[in-house]
Amino acid sequence: MTDRHDAKRWQADTSAAQALGWIDASTQAVAPPIHMSSTFLRRADYGAGRAYIRDENPAFDQAEALLAHLEGGAGAALFASGMAAATSVFMALSPGDHVVAPRVMYWSLRKWLLGYAREWGLDVTLVEMSDQAALAAAIRPGRTRLLWVESPANPLWTLTDIAAAARLAHAAGARLAVDSTVATPVHCQPLQLGADLVMHSATKYLNGHSDLCAGALVTAQEDEAWDRIRAVRANLGAILGSVEAWLLLRGMRSLFPRVRQQSTTALALAQQLARHTAVAEVLYPGLPEFPGHAIACAQMQDGFGGMLSIRHRDGRAAALATAARVELWQRATSLGGTESLIEHRASIEGADSPVPGDLLRLSVGLENAADLYADLDQALRG
Repeated sequence: MTDRHDAKRWQADTSAAQALGWIDASTQAVAPPIHMSSTFLRRADYGAGRAYIRDENPAFDQAEALLAHLEGGAGAALFASGMAAATSVFMALSPGDHVVAPRVMYWSLRKWLLGYAREWGLDVTLVEMSDQAALAAAIRPGRTRLLWVESPANPLWTLTDIAAAARLAHAAGARLAVDSTVATPVHCQPLQLGADLVMHSATKYLNGHSDLCAGALVTAQEDEAWDRIRAVRANLGAILGSVEAWLLLRGMRSLFPRVRQQSTTALALAQQLARHTAVAEVLYPGLPEFPGHAIACAQMQDGFGGMLSIRHRDGRAAALATAARVELWQRATSLGGTESLIEHRASIEGADSPVPGDLLRLSVGLENAADLYADLDQALRG
């Protein structure tokens, strides 16, 4: 691939739209080829060069370079899923290491931390990340190796002060990793706020079309800790396929206009739903009454994301009935696609879920805002 794009000259949305302007050198194709070969010809002296697809897939190069650029990182790595990316960070640690993570967070990772990670030997503490005093008390200087933050955190959209968390982590000799799936590089760049790693479930907004499963990590520095994470990816085989890497790059080209539109619609819906008689509370960082609004204004830009949750005034049964009555919103798991999704998270997560039973999670797509509100209104009214 040849690089016709001076990334430092252009704005981030321009870089994304042109995928850094890389052009296939052999054909001059604007869209990259899909590399399917599992192995590569070695030099006679077996010196530098690609060896095997598991950790040296050329299909990753452009997508990883673009994501590293958008996050302001030194390097990026694609994974087979968001869970593969997230768990690789923890598995690059050693048994006995102490880690701190949010009490309310992406449910699959929470279960993994409280199950497999503890069985494997990690010492896991869950804490209210919005409470800086509680976070500081949970960190054990000299023993805590990783502070894991999700901001906004699924599905209550709790905000963590990333810069403050970075200071606490680094003062204790720990690293800070941030799940920025919901914020995306459009709204927040955690590395610029002091984080060491950024994680994305690339299945969601980065791809944006609900047609692949992928994950990604971006690092502030290509250091020994980063080498360990990449070794976990290679050794456990948690790699993305070539076609999926191509689809992910395709999705990232439209990241900025998609996310900006979804955020605009989400804010409009949040403002309307806050006045609805059937809604007890709207959880959305863009609302002034939201507890984390000031932090959101300080560390997010160009919008507050496309995710919000509503709590039904009449409780769990009414929330479930509302989800059953929607016609335009789709009852499905996931988020960040072009279609709007509604989900009763407590039912999905089960009896151990910390999510209130009256809560409905909304992933705002690209449909007309008036249509989306009208459908929710009729479903809430019954």
